[in-house]
Amino acid sequence: MDLSTGQPWPVSRHWRFTGWLLAAVWLFFLNVPLATALHQPQPWRRVLGVAALLVFGVGYVLLFQWARKQRQALLPIPAGRARVGLVLLLAVGVVSIPGTGGDWLATLVYVAAAGVFLLPAGEALAAVVLCALTPVLASWLVPGWEAESGIVFAVLLASFAMFGVSRLAQRNSELRAAQREIGRLAVAEERARAARDLHDILGHSLTVVAIKAELAGRLIEVDRERAAAEIAEVEALARAALSDVRQTVGAYREVTLTAELAGARSALAAAGIEADLPAEVPALPEEWDRLFGWAVREGVTNVVRHSGARCCTVRVYPDRVEVSDDGRGPSTPDATGHGLVGLRERARELDASLTVGRRPDGSGFLLRVHAPAEAR
Repeated sequence: MDLSTGQPWPVSRHWRFTGWLLAAVWLFFLNVPLATALHQPQPWRRVLGVAALLVFGVGYVLLFQWARKQRQALLPIPAGRARVGLVLLLAVGVVSIPGTGGDWLATLVYVAAAGVFLLPAGEALAAVVLCALTPVLASWLVPGWEAESGIVFAVLLASFAMFGVSRLAQRNSELRAAQREIGRLAVAEERARAARDLHDILGHSLTVVAIKAELAGRLIEVDRERAAAEIAEVEALARAALSDVRQTVGAYREVTLTAELAGARSALAAAGIEADLPAEVPALPEEWDRLFGWAVREGVTNVVRHSGARCCTVRVYPDRVEVSDDGRGPSTPDATGHGLVGLRERARELDASLTVGRRPDGSGFLLRVHAPAEAR
């Protein structure tokens, strides 16, 4: 399976040859009618019998290979074309009668097997019954033709064997379809993860860069030293953001709660928002430390961007983290933004809950990530 395209790998020449061989090897059992045709005293009967059997054999192999390719490509076998193919195959077998006599009934074995492989279950059963009854009826209706019990047995045996082959081919097709879907979902999930990480990383970093650049612009005429310090921080933030992007692309970037709290303090200070942050945090399992770090990053980014707040408060508990502000915010919390959607996905992976809304006193907003009871 090629995960980049979602398509099955090309079939090798070895397996293509094996498929042709699998279809052609059974033609060995046409040796009886072929021998009968070759021993016909009349040349036209001999030529007609041999030619009809050759056309029959080639047609059977081509029909089998066509159906096999349809299954390999995970495509349904068109019932109409399958019926036409079987009728033509039966007609060629009937045409061979002047050269093969009663031995033409051997072709019914192939018609029945092909019917099982090509047709829906009900039609396949009807084709098998018809092919099994034909030798018996022919012995009653055609003088000189003896009842061919061996043909009846061969029809039933070949049909049963082909039923097993067709079910195996169907299961293989379903397995390939499932593999292709798994590959498609894996690619989609990886793309979503990369998009989510890049949004969360760049959204926060570029917000802080924009605020510090704006502050430096205002200070450049009144306090050049502080403006230079802010510009230096902008440069450092840009380099850190570039490093984060490279690490994210390499799929080894780690987020920690302590680092995000430090970054939140710097971002809030640059935005002129008072930061009420914990001096210490409780010991947390690695996955919860990472999730709470993402929550602090997203919460503080939204406070800086949208809240118009004077103060931002972050509280960290063993079972939850809360980011709140005293700003105006929108009248209805928007939980559909890319950052909140990404944070919700991260929380869902650990069965945690994410809530976003106004604080209990009705002022400002509160973002909370809460661990499930069993994880506390």
